Amino acid sequence: MSTLIIFGLLVILMLTGMPISISLGLTVLTFLFTMTEVPIESVALKLFTGIEKFEIMAIPFFILAGNFLTHGGVARRMINFASSMVGHWYGGLGLAGVVACALFAAVSGSSPATVVAIGSILLPAMVRAGFPNKFGAGVITTSGGLGILIPPSIVMVMYSVSTNTSVGALFMAGVVPGAVLALFLGFTTWYRAKKFDYPRQPKASWGERGRTFKDSIWGLLLIVIVMGGIYSGVFTPTEAAAMSAVYSFFVAVFVYKDLTLKDVPRVLLNSANMSAMLLYIITNAVLFSFLMTHENIPQEMADWMLGTGVGVIGFLLMANILLLIAGNFMEPSSIVLILAPILFPIAVKLGIHPVHFGIMMVVNMEVGLCHPPVGLNLYVASGITKMGITELTVAVWPWLLTMLVFLGLVTYWPALSLALPQAMGMI
Repeated sequence: MSTLIIFGLLVILMLTGMPISISLGLTVLTFLFTMTEVPIESVALKLFTGIEKFEIMAIPFFILAGNFLTHGGVARRMINFASSMVGHWYGGLGLAGVVACALFAAVSGSSPATVVAIGSILLPAMVRAGFPNKFGAGVITTSGGLGILIPPSIVMVMYSVSTNTSVGALFMAGVVPGAVLALFLGFTTWYRAKKFDYPRQPKASWGERGRTFKDSIWGLLLIVIVMGGIYSGVFTPTEAAAMSAVYSFFVAVFVYKDLTLKDVPRVLLNSANMSAMLLYIITNAVLFSFLMTHENIPQEMADWMLGTGVGVIGFLLMANILLLIAGNFMEPSSIVLILAPILFPIAVKLGIHPVHFGIMMVVNMEVGLCHPPVGLNLYVASGITKMGITELTVAVWPWLLTMLVFLGLVTYWPALSLALPQAMGMI
């Protein structure tokens, strides 16, 4: 009964157009103060202890690093390098977009940031080169989703906070699936470009490739520093986030000089605003998780689902459907923070590895970012291309279908996610 009341109240508040974070908070407070005897002191205590986790500190640092990189010319240099390598193939600039998104994803941790950084530079160039606007929009909108799968990833940090899974292991587990999805999206881009005979660029000389690589080396080095530091145990993922923020500031201001010291306060303010928003969502989601645990809802749902005799295959299918439906109404951070505490205990009881389940959830979030009505990547791409959401939705469907095929692969082939962290001895 309490389950129906809690989720019914949450849905009603969300349908009024209220932000997810406020809906969560009001649901918790209404239920706790009218239907339970939980003292207000314990609620206040939970608000503080819920976000008193070392891993959460990584979020504002990764956001800050991404903002420095977005405004600091790193994306433009990565695009030039990617274009010199694959621009002569069918749909060359589109393929360069996929490669550039994968590279930028490895330093930013955010999908919308990847779409903004790569799309604002590459999409106008693709239109000038003779590509249809919808082709470029489809490529960048979906490839930008790599920002939360290829580590570092803010969504993976959220999952770690919700389930106490190792952030380092999650980061390692995202490397191979991220590379495979980039290949899938690249193949779809190449196939459609060849089918419709879209433009190709002249083949770059090795000298030009060397020059563009040299220009982009400072941005590419961040991938080595962050991931190499985590691999080798030199620093934790949270320390890596702080390191990436400092490094990004240094590169943007003193190496590339695309940002001046006068621009830094604006970048800091933008990062603080985004961090505050995410931390507010986390705080309310922690309260919601506390309420569900207090009412024993995850345990009851786990026992009920196991009692129906559903196996691993059936549960993973049901989890994917639920997550894809949630992607229609909520953004990734909210979905992870609300549904991970519910689905995670069931997955563990069925013997599904926590890291594998986390990667599966992240891929679901990627799909959700690319379809309406609340797909963040769609709205970001719409702002860049000046295309309507309906037109963009039609434009992304071939790549979205590719992502759904990949979701099935990553769901039912655990080795794709687990092979690298197991080889590194992290799980």
